[in-house]
Amino acid sequence: QVQLVESGGGLVQAGGSLRLSCAASGRTFSGYTMGWFRQAPGKEREFVAAISWSGSSTYYADSVKGRFTISRDNAENTVYLQMNSLKPEDTAVYYCAARRVPITTLPSAYDYWGQGTQVTVSS
Repeated sequence: QVQLVESGGGLVQAGGSLRLSCAASGRTFSGYTMGWFRQAPGKEREFVAAISWSGSSTYYADSVKGRFTISRDNAENTVYLQMNSLKPEDTAVYYCAARRVPITTLPSAYDYWGQGTQVTVSS
């Protein structure tokens, strides 16, 4: 079992920045691919970013490429999502998720999920 707890969400104006954190506990964190997903009201959960267990590979949705950065600190059992140049369309509940290798963008492939953190971007 892996327990995931997100933090760092909030209300920010368009163009601003936020950094989300996801603290993991349980099984060895370094053995897991980590992903960030988001879900806006009335929409399906969508992929945002993912990072391999070593941190050497990262993937991003086209909608966030160049604005968001995913990173991880295996010593601290934490994965981060730095979000810059935020837009109102980034408003959603953001979830982190974990799975064993290989890295994937499919939500259904992830085994463990956090409870989510709300990000609201005002125009």
